[in-house]
Amino acid sequence: MSNKYLVTGGAGYVGSVVATHLLEAGHEVVVLDDLSTGHREGVPAGAEFVEGRIQDAGKWLDPSFDGVLHFAAFSQVGESVVNPEKYWRNNVGGTVELLTAMREADVRRLVFSSTAATYGEPQRSPITEADPTAPTNPYGASKLAVDHMISGECAAHGLAAVSLRYFNVAGAYREAGERHDPESHLIPLVLQVAQGRREAVSVFGDDYPTPDGTCVRDYIHVADLAEAHLLALDAATGGEHLICNLGNGNGFSVREVIETVRKVTGHPIPEVAAPRRGGDPATLVASAQTAYDRLGWRPSRADLAGIVADAWDFAQRLAQEKSAAGPTAAQESQS
Repeated sequence: MSNKYLVTGGAGYVGSVVATHLLEAGHEVVVLDDLSTGHREGVPAGAEFVEGRIQDAGKWLDPSFDGVLHFAAFSQVGESVVNPEKYWRNNVGGTVELLTAMREADVRRLVFSSTAATYGEPQRSPITEADPTAPTNPYGASKLAVDHMISGECAAHGLAAVSLRYFNVAGAYREAGERHDPESHLIPLVLQVAQGRREAVSVFGDDYPTPDGTCVRDYIHVADLAEAHLLALDAATGGEHLICNLGNGNGFSVREVIETVRKVTGHPIPEVAAPRRGGDPATLVASAQTAYDRLGWRPSRADLAGIVADAWDFAQRLAQEKSAAGPTAAQESQS
């Protein structure tokens, strides 16, 4: 059955891939994005695009919508530490307005893009949804605050909601991939070295209690992630707030990622040793058992080389597009 969904933040990395999957499933999609971090070209063909803030979602939401998938959030951990008010205002305040607009328009289904950052420093691995939530930065705290708000909305007003706590998302799908600026994610950073856009990759700490001394993270292909969102829409139940971790359940170290990029791209990747970053846990790996049981979800693209290969193909296409487009106005003014 075809439904109509609002995708907030649908011009961003994950939101655009989810919007693409919704369209491929035959649904009607409206993307709401203010393009502060998203990209107009990331909105998939076939989706209606509305430029605007989540605080103004009420201008477009009406009872014809069957649900909302909410990705509109700032997500830079470092920035959240130095500018926390930006994160409270948008991630928390914006979601208050979105939930109000949904209630007033009688749109009663929500899938929320949450994060493993809600857990903070994990006490064990793999992490389950029952583990303590103790975020170590305002970004993670803002996402946890939204999860609490959603729980209250479900209990008080019968909202059907699912929060999906991502671990490390990577890869690309069709025309959608990572376009972050600045970039902070490991795989695209290492790919920038392979492209000659960066001299070396920094390895922040090599003395962790892991097999090779570098941090271990759980990488999930963005297309697997997107499929979980469609399953979450089906699983959402009135009055319940379901929270699910999404990950492969396997960890890869920083050095394993770098070596995989070397093999996939055929390029040498110089490394530079750097001090540990504050707040970096040695290991972050998800238990996705709840998603298996409640959503019927299974990741099918868990191979790290395949994830890297998809990300590499997208990075190469993006570089070719930028080259074909010629210098930007800013570059021309400097010449």
